[in-house]
Amino acid sequence: MVYKIREMSPDERPREKLYSFGAGILTNSELLAILISTGTKDKSALDIAKDLTVNNGLVNQIARFKEVHEFKGIKGIGKAKAATILAAIELGKRVACASATELEHISSPSDGAQYLMGKLRYETHEKFFVLLLNTKNRIMKTQQISEGSLTSAIVHPREVFAPAIVMHAAAILVAHNHPSGDPSPSTDDRELTKVLCDTGKILGIPVLDHLVIGDARYYSFKEHGEL
Repeated sequence: MVYKIREMSPDERPREKLYSFGAGILTNSELLAILISTGTKDKSALDIAKDLTVNNGLVNQIARFKEVHEFKGIKGIGKAKAATILAAIELGKRVACASATELEHISSPSDGAQYLMGKLRYETHEKFFVLLLNTKNRIMKTQQISEGSLTSAIVHPREVFAPAIVMHAAAILVAHNHPSGDPSPSTDDRELTKVLCDTGKILGIPVLDHLVIGDARYYSFKEHGEL
């Protein structure tokens, strides 16, 4: 027998729990159920949400969706509900990045990783970014340099340093993601880091660090003494 959310006791209904205790107490499935709002004749919104979040599905699957059509085949999720979920995910990513921009300066590799994690963690293709920093290591601009495949992104030093020269940046921090979730650098990552550092020395725009962003983890070339 399927119990609709309105048939549950008030202390079990996601929306009522949020009213009483705040969003922080809700599980992933309960938060998602609020977005889904209504279920089908066979499943409540909460049941659908539980199916979508089982085995960390919210992070491993839903958070990586970018288009409405990716929800096709998920019973109970039409275009409108898919759009609502996508909007919530994108808003969450933007909030994660916005909170990091309040840092007055990048004082450590973890600051840079915090700033970029929300932007790059769930990307399904490699993306390469450069952070342009002023003399106090405050972020002047963040710019995407390239987007590649599942395993690589083609990067050339001229594309990396061009915006730094235009913006008169004092230094740069470069970063890219590994869609696999494992931030361990590849041989190509190490070779690129050396080329960029050498170029930065010639131009007088030092590379402060190269971060590889994984799934809630990062690798810092600076922290590992490779810069």
